[in-house]
Amino acid sequence: MGFFRSNKPRGLVGLDIGSSSVKAVELAKKGNGYELLSLGLDTLSQDTIVDGAIMDAPSVSSAIEKIFRECKIENTRVAAAVSGHAVIVKRITVPAHSQEELEQAIQQEAQRHIRFDLADVNLTYYPLGDLGEGNAVEVLLLAVKREKMESHANVVALANKTLMVLDIDAFALQNAFEVNYEPSADLAAALLNIGASSMNINITRGGAPLFTRDVSVGGNQYTDILQKELDLSFEDAEKLKMGEKVSTVKPGTEEAHLHSVSELLLLEVQKTFDFFKQTNPNDHIGALYLSGGTAQVKGLVDLLKQDFNVPVEILNPFRKISFSSSRFDPDFIAAIAPRMTVSVGLALRSFDEA
Repeated sequence: MGFFRSNKPRGLVGLDIGSSSVKAVELAKKGNGYELLSLGLDTLSQDTIVDGAIMDAPSVSSAIEKIFRECKIENTRVAAAVSGHAVIVKRITVPAHSQEELEQAIQQEAQRHIRFDLADVNLTYYPLGDLGEGNAVEVLLLAVKREKMESHANVVALANKTLMVLDIDAFALQNAFEVNYEPSADLAAALLNIGASSMNINITRGGAPLFTRDVSVGGNQYTDILQKELDLSFEDAEKLKMGEKVSTVKPGTEEAHLHSVSELLLLEVQKTFDFFKQTNPNDHIGALYLSGGTAQVKGLVDLLKQDFNVPVEILNPFRKISFSSSRFDPDFIAAIAPRMTVSVGLALRSFDEA
């Protein structure tokens, strides 16, 4: 799925342009599975990307070039993704018996479901059912503001790379999950990708996204409150929220502050689940999987288990992807794995059949 893809997507580097860092992953097919060829990430300074908007394109393109150079990635074809308020994902049902009727119905229904002027967006759709089996077909409707797409395409081009696929963060997340966990067809799983400034939520079952939502809450809130309340530098606040010791802070002092932000995050998750239940009353969320750098914040997994009473774990995007321990330090891979989930999902687009 995605907004734009080339006719021949094979051989792609998954490039995740996040608000705090750029991540890249390159994979190869190996037997019935996959092998890690290249992996890299580079941190972005604050305010380089704000609310999902690229404010400093040269810095982002420099980070992309640095990763490719240092990791010796020769492939210049990339798959990237977008998310946030400029992206709309809707499951709708439209009357249609044929492809022609479907396309006409989509144009009519899009006016009702897209809050932007249709002249300002790129629109695409994916049927979730078969045409001709009834009077209507369920469709996943996707729209993204053109300026958002152009911003990503321009920064990739500035780094002398070619954008071959533009996906959605939530769908790349789902792709990494399905390949690595092979979930049962009846499991409704909530995938939470919690980055520095936002959280992507995708509730999926049987290979289809049931409900997606992007929320403007993330790791920066933890850092901000620790800086303010404990008079810390940005660097020390970042360490403390991830469970590292800071010499000027008495152990345990940070817990109440971390908990207060986690409660806000959990409230948004609960809102999402409530929205989901309104349209899917017969579905029960059976498990939660966390990814993104903020997934590793001290105490967050335990709070989610306590509040939602379902299995919760941090998603490992390399669970079924092999790698050479002589080329990649296993401890390093394990440490950064949650941050690499979207880029792994994007790299897997290399092997899409269609």
